[in-house]
Amino acid sequence: MADILWSLVAIRDYVGIFITWLFVFAFLYNLSASINTSQKANVCLSLIMMISYSSSTLFDMVIVSHLNYFYFDIVTLVAIFSYKRISKEAMPVSFNYVAIGLSINASLFLAMHYDIEVRGTLYYWWFWNVYVFGMYFTDLIMPLALIVNRDIFGIKKLKNYSSAKFSRA
Repeated sequence: MADILWSLVAIRDYVGIFITWLFVFAFLYNLSASINTSQKANVCLSLIMMISYSSSTLFDMVIVSHLNYFYFDIVTLVAIFSYKRISKEAMPVSFNYVAIGLSINASLFLAMHYDIEVRGTLYYWWFWNVYVFGMYFTDLIMPLALIVNRDIFGIKKLKNYSSAKFSRA
């Protein structure tokens, strides 16, 4: 398993570029799909994510620490929640996926910073697999959710169910 992990780490720059292109594609798709509609929330959300991921490609992962990427995801979360607050329209389903995906990514970056920088771990262990596969999975799901704008994993249903369940209690 460690060999697979190191193989994925070796192609991380290419995967990062691919994910960035997915966000660019999501933005362009949503822009063209929303030309004749009044709903622009998905376009703005896609724009924020495209700018965030495009500007993060300027970082060199060898030089920049995981903590910087954590801050970057937090700033992006603040941007999308600020947009939600000032926007007059309802947020699309993809908002939940982007917010959860960025939160997972930020948590993984903070955990890796703690593991490598604070604890000084330099050997392979199971959490590194969680980090790599978790990052790749959420980074693929976010642009996909922006493109299809559907509740792929039932997150909105779960959110509605849990809010109804706890509001009665």
